Amino acid sequence: MAALTALDMHTKDARANGETEQRLYAVVVWREAPFFTERERAALAWTEAVTLVSHDQVPDKIFEIVRREFSDKELVDLTMAVIAINGWNRLAISFRAVAGSYQPAVPQGGTKEA
Repeated sequence: MAALTALDMHTKDARANGETEQRLYAVVVWREAPFFTERERAALAWTEAVTLVSHDQVPDKIFEIVRREFSDKELVDLTMAVIAINGWNRLAISFRAVAGSYQPAVPQGGTKEA
C-alpha cells in the first residue's frame, strides 16, 4: 500500500508538471526504454543507488556515470532531492497514508488535473 501511495503522489505531480504518460509508464523499465536521455538515465541510476545505499553502497560505475552528466552543485541538488523523497516516503509508509487522496498543487497559470 505504501508504494502505491508514493506512486500516486509522484505520478500526479509529474503529470501536473507536464510529464507524458509514455515516460511515466516506462520509468519502471528505464534501462530498456528509449525515452530517456543519458542525463536522465544517470539521474535514475543515481536515484536507485542512493535509495538502496544500505544494500550495495553506491557503485563506482554509477558515480562515474553521474559525474559525467552533473556538476558538483547539480549532483548535490539531485542527491538532496532523492534524500527528501525517500524521507517523505518513509513518513507516508510509517503513518499509513492512503493512496488516491493526494492532489497536486495547481501549476502557475494552469488548471488542476488529477
